[in-house]
Amino acid sequence: MRIYFIGICGTAMGNAALLMRSMGHDVMGSDAGIYPPMSDHLQRSGITMLEGWSADRLAKLKPDLVVVGNVASRGHPEVEWLLQNPGQKYVSLPELLRNYLLNDRRNLVIAGTHGKTTTTCLATVLLRANGTDPGWLVGGVPRDLPDSAAPGKSGAPFVIEGDEYDSAFFDKRSKFIQYLPKVLAINNIEFDHADIFRDLEDVLRTFTHGLRVVPGSGVVVANGDDKNVEGLVKSVTWCPVVRVGVGTHNDAVITYFKESAEGASFTLHWKGREWGKVKWSLPGLFNARNAAVAAVSAGLLLNSSDPTVLKLNALANFQGVMRRQQVLVNRADLIVIEDFGHHPTALSFTLESLRARYPQHDLVACFEPRSNTAARKIMQDEFQEALAKADAIYLVPAHRAEKLGSESFDSAAVVASLKALGRSAQVAATANDLLAQLLAPSAKTKRPRCVIFFSNGSFGGIISQFAQQA
Repeated sequence: MRIYFIGICGTAMGNAALLMRSMGHDVMGSDAGIYPPMSDHLQRSGITMLEGWSADRLAKLKPDLVVVGNVASRGHPEVEWLLQNPGQKYVSLPELLRNYLLNDRRNLVIAGTHGKTTTTCLATVLLRANGTDPGWLVGGVPRDLPDSAAPGKSGAPFVIEGDEYDSAFFDKRSKFIQYLPKVLAINNIEFDHADIFRDLEDVLRTFTHGLRVVPGSGVVVANGDDKNVEGLVKSVTWCPVVRVGVGTHNDAVITYFKESAEGASFTLHWKGREWGKVKWSLPGLFNARNAAVAAVSAGLLLNSSDPTVLKLNALANFQGVMRRQQVLVNRADLIVIEDFGHHPTALSFTLESLRARYPQHDLVACFEPRSNTAARKIMQDEFQEALAKADAIYLVPAHRAEKLGSESFDSAAVVASLKALGRSAQVAATANDLLAQLLAPSAKTKRPRCVIFFSNGSFGGIISQFAQQA
């Protein structure tokens, strides 16, 4: 089949294109910017990428199927051509995956506001280490897997990151609703994606829809310590619900969590008996919970009554995902970390973990308010509270501040409030100005520094520059 992707260089679209290519389909696609790293990966795989949008070009190509990405909406020339030519078949990304891949698999869908990418990688690594040949699709660059997506063996489990973002301009349901879970894992639920959800209640509603598609023979794995998740799953009567967390009411319980500069350790119990001890490099209790959710979910795919058939040994060497608390520099005087964090809870948990891990360091947080939620004022107070856990804070103006106007995150106001709390805080006009401030002799302190960059974007390219020059 000849498949054409509109917006092929997006992370999810590009990885789906690679999946379809590996399954023997002829794949091509268009994008407004043919940009790395996805463009390089697609090119190496022999996938044709076409610069810009063209209705005439699409008409001449006559693909068997067009996959419409989130980048395309009404007014897009290729979309308008599709709507004018009803004989041309088109689908959303999740519809493609459902119809051409997930229908024939035992699917593990990892959903939640935080930790989806890491937990998806964890579950995949554990399944591979336990003798299966799973397929997977993650929304990041895993350091422990050969690629971001692979079909795996026919009939084997498929692990997929369950994004709650909407599917396409013609389908405003969350993507994960079409992913046909045998096991649905929900890490946590908070308000996010302010561009498509009105409030927390709106977010909870879409997760309710996701729960409804779990079959009676399936299972829901829930963060039993999260009140929003618990409020949803307590109404599930059509399949078992397994709870994971630190509370003793959970089925899988994390105990003896410890953290230091050498790493973290914890013990995982299943229904009162020890499952295994874990010592690894990933920071924070939040990652220990990600591991527990992944282990329980993957284990239940192997044995629906006893997930402890899954061995946990592979966790010891798990490296994580690029840009998720990734250490770029590790010297006695300086630690530099890059993190994809763009939600106040994620920033808060990460800073708490770094404080425990590096108590002898001055903790420096650099934040770029860039995501569709972070760039808005809606969570400004929560971001301020999270950033106050650092000793020094550097901010830049919100992404697209001129378009958001009065709704934009006010970096200057946050800096003023942080200074009132006794924190060292600065706002820079640009990312390059922030880099200059960080590299200035006055920024250095008597104690060693741990500098972390939070952004779901490139932060103007300064992260690698600071790591090389500091």
